[in-house]
Amino acid sequence: EVQLVESGGGMVQPGGSLRLSCTASGFTFSSFDMSWVRQAPGQQRELVATVTPPGLGSRTDYASSVKGRFTISRDNAKNTLYLLLSSLKPEDTAVYYCNRDPRPIRLNGNDYWGQGTQVTVSS
Repeated sequence: EVQLVESGGGMVQPGGSLRLSCTASGFTFSSFDMSWVRQAPGQQRELVATVTPPGLGSRTDYASSVKGRFTISRDNAKNTLYLLLSSLKPEDTAVYYCNRDPRPIRLNGNDYWGQGTQVTVSS
């Protein structure tokens, strides 16, 4: 059964840090590009960061809004994707999701998303 389980979110003050985790199951994690996306209230989903499979060098890419502050990484032995968020700003407040990239997992004809993890940046 395909599953994505995000965790690690919380409330943090501006300038703070968090590490998000995404544990994947039901597919060959190490074969796929993976991504973190976020969705703020009333906004469309925004692609935050991507990482290629180890066979392609685990290359990373970031949205301009987070470059230099966020770091994506993967542990293929644990089927886990990470996102280290630092120098957080109130505008980083959103629900954060992981998924395959560039197209999300499809299940029964629909895009599959995990439950996400809420990040709130506020003083």
